[in-house]
Amino acid sequence: MNTPYSQTALRHNQVFIWLCVLSFFSVLNEMVLNVSLPDIANDFHKLPASANWVNTAFMLTFSIGTALYGKLSDQLGIKKLLLFGIMVNGFGSIIGFVGHSFFPVLILARFIQGAGAAAFPALVMVAVVRYIPKENRGKAFGLIGSLVAMGEGVGPAIGGMIAHYIHWSYLLLIPTATVITVPFLMKLLEKEERVSGRFDMTGIILMSAGIVFFLLFTTSYRLSFLIISILAFLIFVRHIRKTQDPFVDPALGKNVLFMMGVLCGGLIFGTAAGFVSMVPYMMKDVHHLSTAAIGSGIMFPGTMSVIIFGYIGGLLVDRKGSLYVLTIGIVLMSSSFLIAAFFIGAAPWLMTVIIVFVFGGLSFTKTVISTIVSGSLKQKEAGAGMSLLNFTSFLSEGTGISIAGGLLSIRLLNQRLLPVNADHSAYLYSNMLILFAGIVIMSWLVTVNVYKRSRRND
Repeated sequence: MNTPYSQTALRHNQVFIWLCVLSFFSVLNEMVLNVSLPDIANDFHKLPASANWVNTAFMLTFSIGTALYGKLSDQLGIKKLLLFGIMVNGFGSIIGFVGHSFFPVLILARFIQGAGAAAFPALVMVAVVRYIPKENRGKAFGLIGSLVAMGEGVGPAIGGMIAHYIHWSYLLLIPTATVITVPFLMKLLEKEERVSGRFDMTGIILMSAGIVFFLLFTTSYRLSFLIISILAFLIFVRHIRKTQDPFVDPALGKNVLFMMGVLCGGLIFGTAAGFVSMVPYMMKDVHHLSTAAIGSGIMFPGTMSVIIFGYIGGLLVDRKGSLYVLTIGIVLMSSSFLIAAFFIGAAPWLMTVIIVFVFGGLSFTKTVISTIVSGSLKQKEAGAGMSLLNFTSFLSEGTGISIAGGLLSIRLLNQRLLPVNADHSAYLYSNMLILFAGIVIMSWLVTVNVYKRSRRND
């Protein structure tokens, strides 16, 4: 006979299983369309600057939504928000599939998908804290992290195979699989009391406007978009300094180590995302590979290596320290970019190896940035600070994808600056790889300098 305790434990385990399903699909939705960006650009006769908005649109609402759901969870409860996110995500998928022949409808669908999928990373972690006993949370977070890494890994392979053998539009239907969790979560999740609270909608609108217009600037390079973006951010900063319970705590801006960790981490994450979005274009233009070959042969080994490198990075931080692991990560990324830049015309398998080390360096860097940022925060700042780090990380990835698409479209770097043993089509990609290496090295130098100064002042 089951005791009340065993029944409760069984229900919590069932909740956790469905949360794992949502965690896997949230990242899969982010990665699965990446290898199809050249095909989408070709189908709609669009430049990469426009085609990359298929991913940028998703990441934009995904990043903002992550912060929103986290703020709202205390007021509205997990159950309502999680079910809302699942339904919105599925609704966006259906709109995208039905209207995939119309580019504006496709972009709108990706906006909607991101707004729904944002509920998964934001609320799953909160749900684990509320439903999983403290002694089992470490295993729970570890399993979710592994599933997220697996979603990142298999996403390009699945995306490449479906796009090549069927059509990329069917990738939009994958998130509808999360709808199967709805009846179980409705039954298993507890009803929560609604807590009254204030919500800074003005701050969200101002910040969102600044982000959108900046991304539009990186796509079209129209000065008017940049001016509007700067004005929106200036008004936003003024607003959060005066309002009660602002969307972003202005006190965090006084923490130099925190701000530098967030900004430099954002630059590195954005650069890596820009590189990943560029790889399909590069492999098609330079090596004329199929979408399936790019997803399975070029991208898949690198994205799966995140699981191994993430574990190694965590061990090294404890044993060797943050700066040691950060330096290794930056060396792996920058040297990989430089080797790819000089040998871009070499055999495609070389790019497979390079992507493995780029993702390895990125795993090391993410581990260190999280450690540095969390260590710079006081206990009362931890929640707001880590939430801002997650928001910035997701947003920087969308920004990196947008900027990479803009650079590929205006072809400002399409000059032979290096002794590259390849035809003219490789020059642009080679020069962009040099730019990527310079950005991550600069970010490393700033982070190390600020970190050492903060340690001397302690």
